[in-house]
Amino acid sequence: MAWYPLGRHVGETVYPGLMLTATSLQSVLSWLGVPISLSNICIFLPPAFAALTALVSGLLTHELWGPTAGLTATCLVALAPGHISRSTAGSYDNEAVALCGLQLTSYLWVRSVKTGSMYWATLCSFSYVYLVSAWGGYVFIINLIPLHVFVLLVCQRFSSRVYIAYNTFYILSLILSMQVPFVGFKAVCSSEHMASAGIFVLLQVATCLHHVRRQLLGWEPRFVSLAVLGVLGMAMFVLMLIFVQAGVIAPWSERLRALWAPSWRSAVVASVSEHQPSNIVTFFLDLHIMLAIAPVGLWFCCNQVDDARFFMVTYGVTAAWLAHAMVRLMVTLAPPMCILAAISLSRFLDEVFSDEQHLTEDIADSSVGEECATNGTNGTNGSSTLNVLQQDWKSIREELHCRRQDDVLESSGPTARIIMLTAFIMIIAIFVSHCTYMANKAYSSPGVIVERIQQDGTRVVMDDFREAFQWLRHNTAEDARVMAWWDYGYQIAGMSGRTTVVDNNTWNNTHIALVAKTLMSTEAVAHGLLQSIGVDLVLVVFGGLGYRGDDIAKAPWMVRIAASVFPDIKEKNYFTPGQGVVPDEEALPAFKNSLLYQLSYHRFAELQPDRSRPPSFDQARQFEMGKSVGRLCWLEEAFTSENWIVRIYRVNSAGNRGEVRCDRGTSNVL
Repeated sequence: MAWYPLGRHVGETVYPGLMLTATSLQSVLSWLGVPISLSNICIFLPPAFAALTALVSGLLTHELWGPTAGLTATCLVALAPGHISRSTAGSYDNEAVALCGLQLTSYLWVRSVKTGSMYWATLCSFSYVYLVSAWGGYVFIINLIPLHVFVLLVCQRFSSRVYIAYNTFYILSLILSMQVPFVGFKAVCSSEHMASAGIFVLLQVATCLHHVRRQLLGWEPRFVSLAVLGVLGMAMFVLMLIFVQAGVIAPWSERLRALWAPSWRSAVVASVSEHQPSNIVTFFLDLHIMLAIAPVGLWFCCNQVDDARFFMVTYGVTAAWLAHAMVRLMVTLAPPMCILAAISLSRFLDEVFSDEQHLTEDIADSSVGEECATNGTNGTNGSSTLNVLQQDWKSIREELHCRRQDDVLESSGPTARIIMLTAFIMIIAIFVSHCTYMANKAYSSPGVIVERIQQDGTRVVMDDFREAFQWLRHNTAEDARVMAWWDYGYQIAGMSGRTTVVDNNTWNNTHIALVAKTLMSTEAVAHGLLQSIGVDLVLVVFGGLGYRGDDIAKAPWMVRIAASVFPDIKEKNYFTPGQGVVPDEEALPAFKNSLLYQLSYHRFAELQPDRSRPPSFDQARQFEMGKSVGRLCWLEEAFTSENWIVRIYRVNSAGNRGEVRCDRGTSNVL
C-alpha cells in the first residue's frame, strides 16, 4: 500500500526503536494491570520521554558541575521551546524518544571517562544502541565521542581511563548496532562511521607509541623519534589501505563537502523546510535568553576544564554548528544550551550568596577547631602546649570573624543583592512566559488542521484535509491508488487507508522524481505516465484562498527534483529569470501548461470569495490570475474541499467527451 508499484521493505527502511518502545510500554502496563490502548501510549509517549530527558540532562550537569547546576538544567530543559517542539502530546516521531537516548548516552560517556570503568562504558554502549534503533541522528553522537577523544589526545590529556572507556564503548556499540536492520553493515562501511574507526586505530597507535617510548628511554633520542615516526607511518598506511579496499574514500570526500557547505544536499533533502539553514530568528524563538547566558557557561567550562568538561565544550560547539546548518537539528542544540546556561546561572547564584556562605562556613570551622582544642586540653590535664594552641585558635577565629564582617559590609550589601535577585527573577519570568507562548502558539497546533487569521482579526479554522481524507475513505474503492506529493503520503495512508505512490519515508529519490516529472509535464504527457504507474486518483493541495504551504509553493523543488533524474525537464523552462517559478502573468509556458498548474487553478476563475477583490484572485500569492485555464482532457474533477485546499481528480482511461478534442498528439495549452 506504499510506494506503488514498487512497495517498501518496512524493516529495512525504518528505525524500529519508536514502535518497540510503545509496544513494550503497553505490554508492561498491561502486565501490571493498567488498561491503556496503544494509541494513548503513542499520544503520551513524547511528553513522558521529555520528562526523562530533563532528568537525564540534570544528571549530566550534576556530573559536570554540581547539584545546583543540575537542578537548574532540569528546569531549563523542561521549559526550552526547542525541546518542546518535539515532545508535545501526539508528536509521535523518532525524536520524541531519541533525544532522551542522546542525553543518556552523553551522561554515561562522561561517567565512563571520569571513572575509567568498563561497567559504565558498557551501559553507554547499550544506550547508544537504543539511540541507533530509534533515530538516524545517532550519527551525531558516534562522531561526537571520537571527536572528544581526539581533543583529549591533542591536549595531552590521554589516560588509561579514556583508553578503557572508548575501546569498550566502540567494540560493543559496533557489534550491537549492526543488529539493527536499517543500519547493518553501514556501521563498518559508511563514511559516517569512519571517524569512530579512525580514532579506535589512533588510540592503539598512541598506546603503542607510549609503550615504545617507555621501553626506549635510555636509547638515543634521534633513534627513538625515528622509531616513533616509522610506527606511525606504517599505521597510517595500513589505515589508508583499509579505507581504499572498503571503497569509502570517495564518499568521505563528498561527506566533507556536505559538512563544510551545508547548502550542498540532494534536492529531495533540501526541499524539506526543516532541512533549511537556521537564521537568528529561529535561534531566538527556540532558545531565547539562553543565547546570551550559555556562552558564559561555555567560558566557565573552558576556564575550569577537565576531561568531562572538554566533552561539554565539544558537545555545545558542534551542536550549535549543526543547528545552524539545519533547522531540524535545533532539537539537539536545546539540551547542551540549557546545560551551559545552567552552569552560568548556578555560578551567578553562588556569587550572590558567596559572602554569607563563606562567613558561615568559616565560623563553623572555627567552632569545630575550638572544640577540638578544648577536648585536647581536657585530655592532657592542661598541658602548656595545648593551652597555647587553644589561645591561638580563639584569636584566629575572632580575627577571621571580624575580617569577614568587614568584607561583607564593604562589598555588596543587602540592597545590591536584592537588586540582582530581582533582575534574575524578572529574566526567568520573561523566559517562562516566552516558553509558554511558544508551546501554545507554535507547537500545539495539529498540522492537519489549518488556522488562518483574517484581516479583521477573526480566526478561521479550515479542516479541509480531514474532510478530503474521509471522502477518499468512503467514496473510493479500497484498492484505489492515489498519487500526491510525498508530504501527504503518511496522512493519506493513515487517515484514508488508500494506496500511495510516494510517502514521507523518501527512500527512493527516483520514484519521487517520477512523481515530480508527472506534475511538471503537460496533461497529455502526464496521463501516459499516470497510466504507466497505475494511478487512479491525483491529489493536489491548493492555497488560492489563503493557504500558503500548497503545491504551487513547492513547485520549484519539484522542478529541481525532476531535473536531477530526468534530463528532459529543464529548469530554465520553468524558472522566470530573477523570480523562480511564479504562477502569475510572468509565468513561463512550461509551468502554465503543467499538470500541477492546470489542476490547481481549474475552475478557479468562477470563484469570488471576497467581494472587494476581483474573481480568480490568488490570496496566497496576492495576484489576479486573469485568464482561466482550459478544460481538462484526461482527468476530471472528483472532489474539492470546502476551502479549496484539497482537490482530487480522477484519471480516465479515455479522453473526456466535450468540446475539447482529447488525444495523445494535442494538449490543452495556454
